[in-house]
Amino acid sequence: MYLVTILGNLLIILAVSSDSHLHTTMYFFLANISFTDICLSSSMIPKMLVNILTQSQSITYTGFLTQVCFVLVFGGLENCLLSVIAYDHYVALCHPLRYTVIMNPCLYGLLTLFSLLISLMDGLLHSVMVLRLSFCTNLKIPQFFCDLAQIIKLSCSDNFIDYILIYIVACIFGGIPFSVIIFSYVHIVSSVLRKSSSGGKHKAFSTCGSHLSVASLFYGTAFGVYISSSISDSPRKTAVTSVMYTVAPQSMNPFIYGLRNKYMKEALKKLISWIAVLCHFPFSNWVSRISNSDNICDEP
Repeated sequence: MYLVTILGNLLIILAVSSDSHLHTTMYFFLANISFTDICLSSSMIPKMLVNILTQSQSITYTGFLTQVCFVLVFGGLENCLLSVIAYDHYVALCHPLRYTVIMNPCLYGLLTLFSLLISLMDGLLHSVMVLRLSFCTNLKIPQFFCDLAQIIKLSCSDNFIDYILIYIVACIFGGIPFSVIIFSYVHIVSSVLRKSSSGGKHKAFSTCGSHLSVASLFYGTAFGVYISSSISDSPRKTAVTSVMYTVAPQSMNPFIYGLRNKYMKEALKKLISWIAVLCHFPFSNWVSRISNSDNICDEP
């Protein structure tokens, strides 16, 4: 699943950057989400694979803090980018004549930068909060990565303020992007239903289908894990369900965006054929040169 995540999202980034027809706002954000998926998976899965192969589940305190920070930063960045794409669809479908004026390169560059800054602030805030906690020796985290909720539960110090901070930050950094997505799609649906032609409705829903699938997968699995962890106290069940929102969405995103979008499929076909040609020609030239040299040597 990790290889699928890396290769699939890398192909999307290369396809968007190599095809000039995909140099638009939507595909710019799509490439950013693919990069975020690679980083989010790389902050957790390689360490988990090392633990499985070496049969050692230990992690240093520095590595523990680093993983907490990176998971929060890239998880928050994906959350913000999903809301930005929803706003982009809202402008494209509800205000099509003003789309190029509103979604100019300066604005979507600022939105991406703002999303990154908010995510960095979120990750650093929680990392500093973890630094002030005191832990007992031989701390065992019942999770395959350094989950912030599990870490606070295992701290020896008073964590009442930490829980309050988590809920406040979650309401701000999680609630606002999720509200933007809900707001955007409520207006999109009402605008699309007012269209008279069935072709226009189908085109509008197909445009939003990929993003809606990814957002549903991301938020649905996260809410499912939160509810299941609240009901069940089994650490094993919590760890297994956590895979559903930390590993599965990132590996499914390339299939959702690649298979549902005809422009992306065409760009991926061109990219794969270009890679195949690039890998094939040097080898064929090398073989032809060797055969030519053998023919020259056979001459008297």
